[in-house]
Amino acid sequence: MADTGNRTLRLLSLLQTRRQWSGADLADRLGVSLRTLRRDVDRLREIGYPVEARPGVDGGYRLAPGAVLPPLVLDDEEAVALTVGLQAAAQTAVAGTGEASVRALTKVVQVLPARLRRRAEALVSVTTRGTWGSGPVVDPQVLTTVAEACRDTERLAFGYTDASGARTERLVEPSALVALGRRWYLVAHDTGRGDWRSFRLDRLTGPRPTGARFAPRRLPAESPEAFVRAGTDVRAGSYAVEAHVAAPAAVVRSRIGTWAAVEDDGDAACRVRMETDQLGWAAFALGTVGAGFTVESPPELRTLLAEWARRFDRAAAAR
Repeated sequence: MADTGNRTLRLLSLLQTRRQWSGADLADRLGVSLRTLRRDVDRLREIGYPVEARPGVDGGYRLAPGAVLPPLVLDDEEAVALTVGLQAAAQTAVAGTGEASVRALTKVVQVLPARLRRRAEALVSVTTRGTWGSGPVVDPQVLTTVAEACRDTERLAFGYTDASGARTERLVEPSALVALGRRWYLVAHDTGRGDWRSFRLDRLTGPRPTGARFAPRRLPAESPEAFVRAGTDVRAGSYAVEAHVAAPAAVVRSRIGTWAAVEDDGDAACRVRMETDQLGWAAFALGTVGAGFTVESPPELRTLLAEWARRFDRAAAAR
């Protein structure tokens, strides 16, 4: 019985991670026969999960919208709070946390009843959140739509505005989302241009799943993040900041860690790396640590700090 219960929970988890599964794929993931899979699906239906089944070549199993979240894990109020919180986390574009928020958000929204979804959207629409700096804000609906297309290997159409302001319509095979610095990027194969591209999500409008599936291609880089970095590092206005800070990593991480990568460099020192298009923000972030630091790159930040130092000296000397 214990094995059956664990397998049922595993089945539920799989159904929440993809729009539709074929019976063969599910049975293979669970290590059971198709007959046992059908019994497990019936068991989920008995405890309240509306699992839909479609026969035929294009058929399979899917978890219908409106499934009730497990009551011992989340009640209705908690489900709304979780949705709003995940949307807020996704908007911050914090590396790691943001990606996990989008993955979790796609699962929650998929099974959230319509009445709760409306409540969550109402809360988001009237809530204003402050953020550090002036990084672009991405609509959570854009994030979730693109994330679902990546997950389902489904071609995606959208409007895109490039750095020069020119707007074009794109049809792509989406591969992955990357949170880099304070921005979100979509890595995809552009069918119109016949090559891989990275797209800033704050410049992307009206994403529309086409319903057409595709076979995943091999990315010409070791990882989606490496592909995005290769394209963004050479763009004007983007700075890779690195500094040595005379303070424990835990202290620095608690103050600016969500906006930078902080690594131990001895018992009472650490190394801070961040990417920004505004050096003033990097200077401010390092200054808030309250410890001595040395800028290793870029030289433009050292120049800016020298200018600030002269200005602050004059302000301190003024009577």
